[in-house]
Amino acid sequence: MSTAVPEPVTARPVLTLTLNPTVDICWDVDHLADVGKNRARVRSVVAGGGGINVARDVVRLGGQATAVHTAGREVGCRLNRLLDEEGIDHISVDIEGETREALVLFETESHRSHHIVPPGPHLDDHEGRRCLDALGQAIGTSGYVVASGSLPGGLPDDFYTAVARRVKEAGSRLVLDTSGPALRKALADSVFLLRCNRTEAADLLGRTVGSFDDAVAVNELLLTTGTAEIAVTTIGDLGALCSTRRGHTELHAPPLPGKLLSDAGAGDSMVAALTLRLAAGDDPVTACALGVAVAAASVLTPGTEPFDRDVADSLHPDVGIRFRTSS
Repeated sequence: MSTAVPEPVTARPVLTLTLNPTVDICWDVDHLADVGKNRARVRSVVAGGGGINVARDVVRLGGQATAVHTAGREVGCRLNRLLDEEGIDHISVDIEGETREALVLFETESHRSHHIVPPGPHLDDHEGRRCLDALGQAIGTSGYVVASGSLPGGLPDDFYTAVARRVKEAGSRLVLDTSGPALRKALADSVFLLRCNRTEAADLLGRTVGSFDDAVAVNELLLTTGTAEIAVTTIGDLGALCSTRRGHTELHAPPLPGKLLSDAGAGDSMVAALTLRLAAGDDPVTACALGVAVAAASVLTPGTEPFDRDVADSLHPDVGIRFRTSS
């Protein structure tokens, strides 16, 4: 894996928000047996959660990023320590509940990966307001704010609407990547860019999303309701559809040079790449094409290991781009 320091990208800093972060523990096991003990080896222990992953990958791609996140009790202290040791710029908001831990179990014989994630702590209204205040104070010169990940229990389903207001008041653009009730509530407001995976898109559409035609239906819904100026729906190994009011563009995933090992964090890697390139002045399609390449590189690494920058660069030219008109 490439360890070279990436060349800096000329772009405004990216700010991320993670309301329900994790400490991600990755174990390797040769074969997961149904009975008896399974002997495991610790592969890695890293700070995780949507926005934290995005901030890490923005830096990996040569940009600047700061992660705003919650942290509670002993696991929250460990999260802060891991971020400090990794050198990720971050702002921690103390909460009463314990930050969650997640487990990634990688079976080396089958190359199967299992991502096990608990729901996490509950936040009260006061803690939610402190998160909003910390975000508002941190925006500064950040042109883009990425709110990524699930909402913790206790916060209202429309909490990201309040986040969108803070971001707009500061003159920045919000990139939202969430799921469940928080995603459905987002339909009532407007963000700059909304990213859905095919599971989240199916929840919005009420049917399976397995093709570019299905993704067109989802993105049309997001655009016509005024939910987003840019809608991006990812469709697994097919790639992604990037849509604006000018039309839809299919971005076909490149052929993988190896075996798919884990999709943990692939969506976050994509959001990091496309947001950084938007912050650097690229158009949405160009930015999204890099996002597809980075996501493809990400699934070639086991557990939550970061993507290889050299692999992402080699895959980028093979992302297929096909323009199509609005339906």
